[in-house]
Amino acid sequence: MYWKKKSHEQIKEYIFNALDQNLDYRGDRPILGIPGTYLDTTEFYPDAPFLKDAPYMSAMVRNPNHIGVHTLSDESVLEVFEGTQKIEKELIKLVAEEIFNGDPKGQDGYVATGGTEANIQAMWIYRNYFKKEFGARIGEIGLVYSQDSHYSMPKGANILNLSSIILEVDPDTREIKKESFERKIKEAMSDGIKYFIVIANLSTTMFGSVDDIDMLGDFFTNMNVPFKIHVDAAYGGFIYPFTNPTSRFTFQNPYMNSITADGHKMLQTPYGTGLFLIRKGFIEYVKTDEAQYIPGKDYTISGSRSGANAISMWMILQIHGSEGWKYKMETLCDKTERICKKLEGIGVEYFRNPYLNIIAIKAKYISKELAHKYYLVANSYEFEPEWFKIVVMPHVKPGTIDAFLMELEGEVNQRK
Repeated sequence: MYWKKKSHEQIKEYIFNALDQNLDYRGDRPILGIPGTYLDTTEFYPDAPFLKDAPYMSAMVRNPNHIGVHTLSDESVLEVFEGTQKIEKELIKLVAEEIFNGDPKGQDGYVATGGTEANIQAMWIYRNYFKKEFGARIGEIGLVYSQDSHYSMPKGANILNLSSIILEVDPDTREIKKESFERKIKEAMSDGIKYFIVIANLSTTMFGSVDDIDMLGDFFTNMNVPFKIHVDAAYGGFIYPFTNPTSRFTFQNPYMNSITADGHKMLQTPYGTGLFLIRKGFIEYVKTDEAQYIPGKDYTISGSRSGANAISMWMILQIHGSEGWKYKMETLCDKTERICKKLEGIGVEYFRNPYLNIIAIKAKYISKELAHKYYLVANSYEFEPEWFKIVVMPHVKPGTIDAFLMELEGEVNQRK
């Protein structure tokens, strides 16, 4: 896990060179057939002076389209947007090989609109894989995920007509209950489910809990049933690999076949920067042959995509370098650990994975007024909440943390 950091000047030069390799709608080339153009100049000024020092904003104005999956072949890179599409290709390579330890050129991927799309992309691929390779019928494919999983799982099951198998978790450790897991899978098999799409969480949204991918993989292997595991690391993908050096969530683990990692969470890129990575040989199961006007065809749910989003992710990773990003993530975990020590000191029960910056506090210790004042997130807004969570993001100031802990301690002492 190493890549060298670049300076602002190096990044600026690299992005502008890539933009120069794209065809410019405002240039001299006779571009007649493309159903796109630069941003409306009535509102977005293409010659604004600040743009010469703002590569990301310049990319936004130039409006490159990154439709397709550019890791498949050189044919999947459109000549019109060749420069910036190659940056997305470099981004996929960096994340897949350096962060998730994939083999060189062993992964495909693209910048999706977010974790929801990326998770559903994986389900779509594996559903088609089971249909084509095993003759699976709708009703025979199960989607396995824990009760703490993101709502994109039931959403994807609904869209793709998959049968949801929801696993219970321990209320305190948030670990999947093994006995319940085994029972539910056997019940599903007796009900006609023969093929399994399994979601392993690398940081659930509410708790920051991490599923045991090896336990899941070993069980299905021992059951001798066809399965594929997708990792939902929408939250944890850009922090956990840097804080846990023994992470099992890598492409060297044969159980991990694909993974989602959002840039617009820990990476601090704009919304709409989710990343989808998958082993070579699988994304072809969702090839849209009807997209014949696109060189290389299309394989994604979203179709047309903003090239500026891919550029933003590449820029952030390059400005920090691997060592700088590791330091930043470790610093957030250190702050989180100090909060946890204080919570223990005042007798407040909480859940936290030691490699992540999410703390879920049992709601019985926090008044609704205090939760509202500090914008804590409840695990439910439909029923009485059982948990409130804190997320120690870069904007969270030490003074805010201290003020919250003082007020929380006051409430706890008052109850006593």
